[in-house]
Amino acid sequence: MTILLVEDEDRLAAALLELFHAEKYLADHADNGEDGLYAALQKDYDVIVLDVMLPKMDGFAVVHALRRAGKETPVLMLTARDEIRDKIEGLDRGADDYMTKPFVPEELLARVRALSRRRGEVLLDELRFGNFCLSLATNELAANGKTVRLAFKEAELLKLLVANKGALLGKETILRKLWGDESDAVENNVEAYISFLRKKLAFLESSVKIQALRRQGYRLVEGEAQ
Repeated sequence: MTILLVEDEDRLAAALLELFHAEKYLADHADNGEDGLYAALQKDYDVIVLDVMLPKMDGFAVVHALRRAGKETPVLMLTARDEIRDKIEGLDRGADDYMTKPFVPEELLARVRALSRRRGEVLLDELRFGNFCLSLATNELAANGKTVRLAFKEAELLKLLVANKGALLGKETILRKLWGDESDAVENNVEAYISFLRKKLAFLESSVKIQALRRQGYRLVEGEAQ
């Protein structure tokens, strides 16, 4: 599942991102309404978790703009306020669900899962790209009748590359998404895991390659590209 979190409170955002990653969900983060709206319009997410009180553009305006643009992505709104009129406004603007802070993490995850199902999508147990298949339960990567098991970070990196559908991902972006802002990991860590993945794709004789563009980043392609 891919989630967009739009939340400006640093501690809460970090806690929610850790919660999503523990569930093996891919999550992007924006800390203001304008950036959140831009991200939501540029990429298809399964669920958007959207705070109401945001810099630059509040959550009500963001969800209203999304619906006017024809985006039907389910939206779960978060707020520190518990007034009925705020809930009504959020739902009237196009939100699908509403939670008041503080909340129990397990309930938030349950609501996120429910919203994804409500959209009519099924959470898959495997991920396919080109001629390979990645089991999300076992992290086994298969192609051409061969199978190899990926380490946790290798699997997370591969899922991140697949989720971005051929878009270039810079090393800093990969570091932030897979290791977090507080990690001591460096760009060499990214290079190492890219190398590990390339070797395993080569072992499987997969048609999928990891392309590197100097000073720009990495992306998955089908064919001969390094």
